[in-house]
Amino acid sequence: MTTRLKDHLNSRYFEAANKMTSKNARRRIVAYVESYDDIYFWRTVLSRFETDKLYFEVMLPSHKKLERGKKSVLMNFIEGRIGEDMIACVDADYDYLLQGATPQSRKVVDSPYVFHTYAYAIENMQCYAPSLHDVCVAVTLNDHRIFDFMDYLTQYSEVVFPLFIWSIWAYRSGNHNRFSMSDMSRIIDPGGFNVADPLPSLDHLRRKVNTKIHQLQTLFPHNKEVYLQTKEAIKQLGVTPQTTYLYIQGHSLFDNVVVPILNKVCNRLRQERQDEIARTAQHHTQRKNEMSCYEHSIQDIRQMLKKNNGYMQSPLFSRVQEDIKAYLMKGRTFPET
Repeated sequence: MTTRLKDHLNSRYFEAANKMTSKNARRRIVAYVESYDDIYFWRTVLSRFETDKLYFEVMLPSHKKLERGKKSVLMNFIEGRIGEDMIACVDADYDYLLQGATPQSRKVVDSPYVFHTYAYAIENMQCYAPSLHDVCVAVTLNDHRIFDFMDYLTQYSEVVFPLFIWSIWAYRSGNHNRFSMSDMSRIIDPGGFNVADPLPSLDHLRRKVNTKIHQLQTLFPHNKEVYLQTKEAIKQLGVTPQTTYLYIQGHSLFDNVVVPILNKVCNRLRQERQDEIARTAQHHTQRKNEMSCYEHSIQDIRQMLKKNNGYMQSPLFSRVQEDIKAYLMKGRTFPET
């Protein structure tokens, strides 16, 4: 039996199973995701739509082969013609911005049963700038605002935006071998960073970006018009110079930009709290006990960032939820509000 036929039968199985249940039973909709980390994110998306009539079960695409990844989700279920009772929930990556320029992009943007993050990946959502101070508080238990994450990531985005347009153009036009995503990630790594004075890191980044842009302009001297067209096209899709960080490679943003900043900010916040304990303790035993209590209370930065759900207040999260609502309304499975 072919994979396509098996997957089609899987979809029909879930539909038939739902039809055979009693009228009072809740309908199950299976949502396939790429990895373990995606399960929690898509649970936060789907939970608000569960009723006494339906519920979602979020899972990986295969229990038997332990398959993971976007290609596994898309190949196993989109080509198998998934239906109303089986949906795919994936990272947008560049597929959303490519708008059908590649076969995978067409699968992501055209299928009514495929839902994506709009942002490049869930890591970008976890790094949603307005929520990063809360991550610092969760890590250090110190609510002192010593760094403006929103301002920094806005300026960071404005610096990398012109190069980001080149990156999207390269993948839309099939020139990604001349300017790959790994090239992009390497260039937009800000490198050294000072909490008290972040501007030098942005200046350094700007020089790297401008150097690469000059190289690309030299390599593609007649590309100005298509560059401007690409710029306007991605703006129409919701990308702005101030929010570019949400659309660059997620692992690069998480590991090379946000975590290094959080490390330095949280180190200073921890030191503040430790200095306060040392300064206010009345004797050595009290100081030792209080310091031990504090050290056992602080959390790991990466784990707190992975658990950060401040993205639920973001416009992109609202767009994802609107897509789910439209799907349910079309299938008459969700009451209109």
